Amino acid sequence: MHIWRSKTAVAIAIVVGVLVGLGSFTFDYAEGLSYLGNNPQTCVNCHIMNDQYDGWTKASHHAAATCNDCHLTHSFPMYYVDKASNGWNHSKAFTLQDFHEPIMINEHNSRILQSNCLRCHEEFVSEIVAGNKTDISSVKCVDCHRTVGHGPVK
Repeated sequence: MHIWRSKTAVAIAIVVGVLVGLGSFTFDYAEGLSYLGNNPQTCVNCHIMNDQYDGWTKASHHAAATCNDCHLTHSFPMYYVDKASNGWNHSKAFTLQDFHEPIMINEHNSRILQSNCLRCHEEFVSEIVAGNKTDISSVKCVDCHRTVGHGPVK
């Protein structure tokens, strides 16, 4: 019985070691720590985001807002929940190459984007949206102001 326990312990240690090693390598290779911050250059760790980053550098909000300012909820803990969810979804999609091209915002993130437009510009647009701040079928800021966040459409 003692030998079986030691073989099992060794096997478990090897499996855990391999998983931790692969996970650490992948996290380092993917520049995982950069995703914990607010630097927009992090978004171009994935080449698919190059056009969005280049557009952001030319856009009117370049000096006023980063990716996280527009694309993440601004309340605790949802900021971190959305950041983790987006990170997981993006890494899975880019690893498996199963994303729509051109890349498109989903409904949940579209609601966040709309909410953040209104959060920053509420005094200016309060009469336009008339209290309807999250209904995705209502007037969306990006319908008219598409180039504000990501610059001129190519």
